[in-house]
Amino acid sequence: MGPAKVELPPPEKYLKKHSKEPKLPDNTQCSQNLRKNCTCVAKKPEVPARTDKPPMGIRTNRNFIKTTECSVPKKPQPISVDSYKGHKQPLENSGLVPKYIKKKDFGEIPEYLRQRSEEERRAQEEYEDFVREQREQAAMKRLSDEERQAVLEGLKKNWDTLLHEYQGLSLVTDTLSKKARKQHLEEAMDELEKEIDLLQRFKTCFITDH
Repeated sequence: MGPAKVELPPPEKYLKKHSKEPKLPDNTQCSQNLRKNCTCVAKKPEVPARTDKPPMGIRTNRNFIKTTECSVPKKPQPISVDSYKGHKQPLENSGLVPKYIKKKDFGEIPEYLRQRSEEERRAQEEYEDFVREQREQAAMKRLSDEERQAVLEGLKKNWDTLLHEYQGLSLVTDTLSKKARKQHLEEAMDELEKEIDLLQRFKTCFITDH
C-alpha cells in the first residue's frame, strides 16, 4: 500500500528539453540494415565496353512481337451515361450504336412482306379475271341507226300516251288516289324525257342482254 517505490534519477541527470522525442536512426545504420535484409544477391552484368564484340548465334524462345502487343495499354470501354446521377452502362447495349446495319439481311425486304405482296398480286389477278369473264358474259351490243330511231320513236309514243292521260286528270286533286296518280304520271314522264334526251344527244348506243 502507498506510493510505488521507484528509483529516482540522480540530480545530475535532470530532464532536458526534447529528450523524450523519438529520434531517427543514422543514415549509415539504415544502409547497413538494408544490406542485411536484402535478398537480391545477384548483380546485374556490367555495361559492355565500346570495343567489345556483340555475341553471335544466341537464340531465345521469347516472342518479342507478342510481348510488344501485350505491353500496349487497353483502350477504355465506351460507356453511356443516361441519368443526371451518373448511372452508366456499356454503349453497345444502350441502343445508340447502329448494330443493325451490320446484319447480313440489312436493306432486304422481309419474307413475310414478300408473301403478303404475292397474295395481294394473286388476289388482284383473280379479281381482274372475274371482271373480264363478267364482261364477256354480258357483252354489250351496239344499236344501229335504224334501231336507235325505232326506240326513240317508241319512247316518244309512250310519252304522248302518258301526256294524254295526264291532261285527262281532274283539276281538283282532293283525294289521295288522285294525288298518287298525278305524281306517278309525272315521274314516268320525267324518266321518259331523260331517256329521249340521251338517245337524241348520243348517236352511238350500247345495250346488254340483261
